[in-house]
Amino acid sequence: MARRAAGRRLTKRDFEAISELRYQIRRFLRFSERAVREAGITPLQYALLLHVRGFPGPDRPTIAGLAERLQAQHHGVVALVSRCEALGLVVKRPGRVDRREVRVRLAAKGERYLQRLALLHRAELRALSRAFGVARLATFNDEDRRRGN
Repeated sequence: MARRAAGRRLTKRDFEAISELRYQIRRFLRFSERAVREAGITPLQYALLLHVRGFPGPDRPTIAGLAERLQAQHHGVVALVSRCEALGLVVKRPGRVDRREVRVRLAAKGERYLQRLALLHRAELRALSRAFGVARLATFNDEDRRRGN
């Protein structure tokens, strides 16, 4: 949900910073889409594998937790997990405390896909961080502070 505008007009530099951020994000996503398709899975399957492995905390993620991370509907994630399980990428298990709850973990095949693709993504993120530069974000934030916003 968008926050209410701060009541000041944005400068050309502000628009350039926002434009650059969106450009770099889209560039990264396009790289990611190509890389995962070349590896033989879909971008959504890769996102699921990534969120299963990178889910915060010690517990394996639930369908509800994955739905939040993927910003998707619960029933859509149920279908995605089922398709990935059929491909041998993930394994579903009932929760220990609440047997109605479904927990998801990576299968060995999913772990292999994820490791290979995550290495490519890490290298691309490093290149992206050099291209975008943390200094640009810091400058954008510093200008806001100077203006009192």
